[in-house]
Amino acid sequence: MLDERSQRLVTAVAPKLAMLRALATEQHVTRVAELLGMPQPTVSRWLAALGAELGTPLVVRSGRGVRLTRAGQQLADAAARSLGPLEAGCRRAVEESDPEHGHVVLGFLHLLGRSLVPELVRGFRELHPSVRFRLVQSSNRDVLAQLDSGGVDLALVAPLPVGEPGLRHVPLRQQELLLVVPAAHRLAGRRRVRIAELAEEEFVGIERGYGLRQITDELCAKAGFTPRMTFEGQETETVRGLVAAGLGVAMLPAAEPSTLPGVVELPLTPRAARTIGLVWAAGHPLAPAVRAFRDYARTTRT
Repeated sequence: MLDERSQRLVTAVAPKLAMLRALATEQHVTRVAELLGMPQPTVSRWLAALGAELGTPLVVRSGRGVRLTRAGQQLADAAARSLGPLEAGCRRAVEESDPEHGHVVLGFLHLLGRSLVPELVRGFRELHPSVRFRLVQSSNRDVLAQLDSGGVDLALVAPLPVGEPGLRHVPLRQQELLLVVPAAHRLAGRRRVRIAELAEEEFVGIERGYGLRQITDELCAKAGFTPRMTFEGQETETVRGLVAAGLGVAMLPAAEPSTLPGVVELPLTPRAARTIGLVWAAGHPLAPAVRAFRDYARTTRT
């Protein structure tokens, strides 16, 4: 059954379809008008106009009411079939306007799916248990493109798109980046490593388009060199495994929950970190549930 708001929306979007379906059940013009919340003369005029367009009456008198003609019944059957998907869409549209029953499409980087995204969604759903989520994992570049096109409502990314026209963002937390080296590497016993010392190292890392790759390239550029990437992947754990196999070094966030055997994580000098933040398109109106999640995420920043 549709709730009252959904029924009103159906009647507003397709009043004549709703009228035909109601006539098939009620067989009384006045009761149909009351059911749809419109004047009885309006229903009568619509029936007459549709009959004139079709070239044959849709209803005939039957006692104190009416009954559909064969042509009227065929239209009523078609209206009933058409209204099913329309009613489902109206129900979803009504839910979308309700902060307690809406839908949030959240885009985010792969690594953030381990802890930050579950943490935020779990905490928000404790306050708004009926809000639904669709989660989209991809690269920094792709997530921001989907945000711009409307494919996602909000995006969790790093680094933040500072100066990007049309986008708004709020930082949520900082995450330190560490140098990850094989356990037998010449630097494995150090307490800290200067980024400039890595100029001759072979790197393994994330593909271009991902935030970690952008940050790695920028940190190395500030230290005066371009990292020599020998292997590239899309997942940090794949990169960590390549480091363990002795194929190069990498700049990654600390492993969760613990580091992989065969690798050592070392702090960098100067300290390296990335800022993770929530981004939304300034020109796209946010549905109530989306605004509620954005505002909740703001309160959790650390």
